[in-house]
Amino acid sequence: MDLLDTLTAKGLRGETPTREEALAVLATTDDDLLDVVAAAGRVRRRWFGRRVKLNYLVNLKSGLCPEDCSYCSQRLGSKAEILKYTWLKPGQAAEAAKAGVSGGAKRVCLVASGRGPTDRDIDRVTDTVAAIKEADPAVEVCACLGLLSDNQAERLKAAGVDAYNHNLNTSEGTYGDIATTHTYADRVDTVQKAHGAGLSACSGLIAGMGESDDDLVDVVFALRELGSDSVPVNFLIPFEGTPLAKEWNLTPQRCLRILAMVRFVNPDTEVRIAGGREVHLRSLQPLGLHIANSIFLGDYLTSEGQAGQADLDMIRDAGFEVEGMGEGTLPRHRADIAAQASGGCGAAAPAAGGCGSGGGCGPCGGHAHGEAATGPEAAATEPADSEPAGADEARTDLVRVRRRGAGTELAPNA
Repeated sequence: MDLLDTLTAKGLRGETPTREEALAVLATTDDDLLDVVAAAGRVRRRWFGRRVKLNYLVNLKSGLCPEDCSYCSQRLGSKAEILKYTWLKPGQAAEAAKAGVSGGAKRVCLVASGRGPTDRDIDRVTDTVAAIKEADPAVEVCACLGLLSDNQAERLKAAGVDAYNHNLNTSEGTYGDIATTHTYADRVDTVQKAHGAGLSACSGLIAGMGESDDDLVDVVFALRELGSDSVPVNFLIPFEGTPLAKEWNLTPQRCLRILAMVRFVNPDTEVRIAGGREVHLRSLQPLGLHIANSIFLGDYLTSEGQAGQADLDMIRDAGFEVEGMGEGTLPRHRADIAAQASGGCGAAAPAAGGCGSGGGCGPCGGHAHGEAATGPEAAATEPADSEPAGADEARTDLVRVRRRGAGTELAPNA
């Protein structure tokens, strides 16, 4: 296929395709799917070999958010029966992080629900980062705390934070359809604040909210222009109790085409499969590893992922290897550019990349773990009456609310 030959050649040179070429990837048929994956896989291997970077989410504060993001189980007015708890203590968060690091994660993503941090919240995160890095100085730390005010990014950088995650989520043109309590411009401003303070910029999208192909291409090109070192690709987890609960628009094939488009537009950038991969990619998850070079390990913020050991087995069985703590994530030329632009941030060091996913990390069904403080005692189970649905019906049997890990008395699913 001429399109794939062109995209592969550009990707191997680190060049960006045209907008029309990106749209054409999304328009390919299922008959062409394996060719699309193979072409994107050549580009992925050119810049990242067979390494898979593991990231681990720790949900510092869950639920009770004043923002109205339609995709989010923690949103204002959400009726989703998720865990709700206030800030974990630094020791609890460090213990939670340990579970991910012991499983092979080289980056810990610290997430807190809310519009944005207060100065007191920055102090809390500073103490938490110190506790995590005391236990393992080499681990990368990414913060995901919402909209940043002036000088907060600089404080996080001084505290030892390596990266900041804040997703654009969808195109500027359609952003008002999913949130009204803040704007697309607010999100861009926060990413720019983080990058300007020397933090590695991590910003991505959520697919499956009813957006068009044009919306997907718009947001991916916007992320490229912002200079994101890491692009998390989330697939909407349609939580009951949220406005998007009925938006089951994705198939495994569609998800793979979206990942391939993101890879072609960002050939030498960390592309992460984030929230929703188990729900939407299902048995085709290993094919996603041929496109993306990064995943989260284990559970998400408010939903359960597959067990961490299953993630490790999948990586090994697919012929990939876990990226080591001392290995660089970004190609050297990208790491050098990131270092010059941001003053370091882990991009100049051996490892560079980004964290996770939504206004918090992931479509507020992002990953989180650990042992901790106050939560329900029951392990997550499938809804009692759920049965596998037909291909055209909502797969609500696959969405599991997280009941273990950080904020609970149960061990993490890692």
